[in-house]
Amino acid sequence: MKIFIPTIFALLLCCPALSATLSVGPERVLKRPSDAARIAKSGDTVVIDAGDYSGDVAVWRQHRLTLRGSDKRARLQANGKSAEGKAIWVIKGNNVVVENIEFSGAAVASLNGAGIRFEGTHLTVRNAHFHDNQMGILTGSNPRSDILIEGSEFNDNTVDYHRHGKLGHNIYIGAIRRFTLRNCYVHDAQTGHNVKSRAQENYLLYNRITDEHGASSYLIDLPNGGDAFIIGNVLRQSPGSDNWTAIAYAGEYNRSNPDQNLYAVNNTFVNDRSRGVFIHNHGNAEVVSINNLLVGNVIPLQGSGRQRHNLRTEGGGFVDRDAFNYRLLPGSPAIGRGTAPGMSSSGVSLRPEFQYRHPLSREKRRERDPIDIGAFAFDGGL
Repeated sequence: MKIFIPTIFALLLCCPALSATLSVGPERVLKRPSDAARIAKSGDTVVIDAGDYSGDVAVWRQHRLTLRGSDKRARLQANGKSAEGKAIWVIKGNNVVVENIEFSGAAVASLNGAGIRFEGTHLTVRNAHFHDNQMGILTGSNPRSDILIEGSEFNDNTVDYHRHGKLGHNIYIGAIRRFTLRNCYVHDAQTGHNVKSRAQENYLLYNRITDEHGASSYLIDLPNGGDAFIIGNVLRQSPGSDNWTAIAYAGEYNRSNPDQNLYAVNNTFVNDRSRGVFIHNHGNAEVVSINNLLVGNVIPLQGSGRQRHNLRTEGGGFVDRDAFNYRLLPGSPAIGRGTAPGMSSSGVSLRPEFQYRHPLSREKRRERDPIDIGAFAFDGGL
């Protein structure tokens, strides 16, 4: 006896459910992002209309989600609320993409209230803005996870250290496998660090990481060491910066990551403090510093390492130093003074292909031979 299964039923048995797009907004059936978080399925896309969503917090447990602002950014303001006492959004699912969202105002009793607390595996954040939280992004320590942040801004995520004895950071990445930060504007973390990462591999490429009006501590802190590539970044310490050091490497005792290599290539570091340190290598790691433009009273390297063709100068020949425009003017001492940076010990090219373009973008770097020192190739002073 043959049993015939209707075609539609057969498809449902053999194929996963199709992904859906859920629309969120004041004029929609789903009024708030948290409404979508309760009904979304793995693989869905949630599109959030522009506007303010005050006090709306959510936990996202689904996998393969895309969470996106529709046109102009959707603005999530904590207004005293938090999900699980942690963040505006707690993301527990894997392979999640967040785009075009603004997160602000997260504050919790444990003093680490974040715009996003990420507890899953693999996260991508694009064109987002995190500001005035205790932490911008705070992640767990998943050794299988990769995190990419690009084209996003982080600023003024902080805790009152003098009152609470605890630091708030713009970005705090746990002990994951790989962290990539590119084409981002990260600034003014106040008493905390602008970028802190415990990842096994770190790629900080073509960003503007600056203390402009505040008093942040490290610009970049990599306390566990690891393989790190810091290439083509614009870095600045203000007169009020809390720490002498711009880049701190392997500063914690365990230094738990197996590989210990730091490559700092073609960065521009402007130190407007009375004195400063570009890189402080706390361990026995291999630190290589090439073609960096160091402006002000700067110690290029504290601790062991190798240096080639770095330039220390009181004035970099910039288009507008006061406005943080560190592109090169004709006659800059950085023009044509560099060297081919070559490859890392693991075969990664160290030559900068791009340069940061403000805000939140990058552009192809003009090829010159010999290469210009610093984050920008001379382009006529435009």
